[in-house]
Amino acid sequence: QVQLVESGGGLVQAGGSLTLSCAASGRTFFSYAVGWFRQAPGKEREFVSRISQSGGRTDYADSVKGRFTTSRDNAKNTVYLQMNSLKPEDTAVYYCAATLRTLTAVAALQDIWYDYWGQGTQVTVSS
Repeated sequence: QVQLVESGGGLVQAGGSLTLSCAASGRTFFSYAVGWFRQAPGKEREFVSRISQSGGRTDYADSVKGRFTTSRDNAKNTVYLQMNSLKPEDTAVYYCAATLRTLTAVAALQDIWYDYWGQGTQVTVSS
């Protein structure tokens, strides 16, 4: 089992940058694939990005491709989401989630395949 804690959210102006961190407990974090999801008020939770166990595979939602980058440091039990060129529509609560499964590219986009979730961190982008 793994516990996840997100940090790094905040208020930023459009065009600015933020880096979110997802810190995990446990000695086997390298065994977990990690996804980032977000939920804006009144909207369903949506996929943002994911990174495979080794970090060798990443995928992004079309809405963030080219602006967001996810990476991981297994020695520090941490996954990062670097967010650049932020837009007001990026405003949401951002969650990281983890799974021991080896996900297909399609499955990785779906929150149902992730077993462990953090509490979320608020990102607000002002125009």
